[in-house]
Amino acid sequence: MLNFDYYNPTRIVFGEGSIARLDELVPADARVLVLYGGGSAERNGTLAEVEAALAGRSVQRFGGIEPNPAYETLMEAVALVRREKLDFLLAVGGGSVIDGTKFVAAAVGYDGEPWNILETYGKHIAQAVPMGCVLTLPATGSEMNCFSVITRKSLQAKLGFASPLVFPRFSVLDPVKTYSLPPRQIANGAVDAFVHVMEQYMTRPAAAPVQDRYAEGLLQTLIEVGPQALAEPGNYEVRANLMWAATQALNGLIGAGVPQDWATHMIGHEITALHGLDHAQTLAVVQPSLLALRREVKRDKLLQYAARVWNIHSGSADERIERAIAQTRDFFESLGVKTRLRDYGIGAEAIDLIIARLEAHGMTALGEDRAIDPALARRILQASL
Repeated sequence: MLNFDYYNPTRIVFGEGSIARLDELVPADARVLVLYGGGSAERNGTLAEVEAALAGRSVQRFGGIEPNPAYETLMEAVALVRREKLDFLLAVGGGSVIDGTKFVAAAVGYDGEPWNILETYGKHIAQAVPMGCVLTLPATGSEMNCFSVITRKSLQAKLGFASPLVFPRFSVLDPVKTYSLPPRQIANGAVDAFVHVMEQYMTRPAAAPVQDRYAEGLLQTLIEVGPQALAEPGNYEVRANLMWAATQALNGLIGAGVPQDWATHMIGHEITALHGLDHAQTLAVVQPSLLALRREVKRDKLLQYAARVWNIHSGSADERIERAIAQTRDFFESLGVKTRLRDYGIGAEAIDLIIARLEAHGMTALGEDRAIDPALARRILQASL
């Protein structure tokens, strides 16, 4: 029986030229801080377009938010918002910028050490500065959810939090803004979105055919448009469908009322924090090995996945599962995202510290059944070498 409470207040404004609508989306008297990452948003004219749409408002900039946004950098933005009494945040970028902006929104008025927001998974957030987004990189779905993941470099820690107070008020999605992205970022985005769907789908049957079919449709779409987006960077329809699929992969709907896993993400976060891999690279490394070692627990859904997503109908059950896992790995590799730790110069000697960090962060009972303990996580990492 399905039982859930689904809530998502984010307004999506989708399509070419939609940045101009910031004038109606941001309050006319707002004191705005525009947060962004590297220089690409400035070089390609996106920031100028944003500021033109915000004409008449007080607007300041804060750049330099990293991939895997750093707590240390974000605290500089918090200080700026407090000092200048800014009252609206606008993230211009991909998931890292949006995640970072959510943290800034929560930290500005937080009563206590802001790192506690991450250590307590956002439980004690009482207020947040309102924020919106201009998405330039389809990947994380952060533009339509209330989750955020932050890295503290000094601790080599990567932790997440969630709060309904940091849902974006709106998100502007213009597929044209993705045309100039490097292939690596497009490939990472497709992998990230794919694994987001898998974390909510690849668990156990839950009498939820709507969520299952919805998830399978997203997976099939990503399998189709991911390679096309790399081959045809100026194809609006392809980029639009990639962007929309990535947004829907983690807006809460396909996970409503069904078991969820997220072990691939938790293990991957530790790899990123310690070794600096892109988030999607860690997912591509961990997911196939996790599926292989958890094939008995996930057996029914793996067979369903094999048939409905990869059209695998022949052979024994074990052969179909093996082929589905192999197809998953091959899909990641086809996008140019490597799927072995050794591909990134990481050997067996790194595993002890990854496991120690999982234990230090309380990640000792992962998966939909909380059965992935440190010993099993170690086996998954060994299989990922």
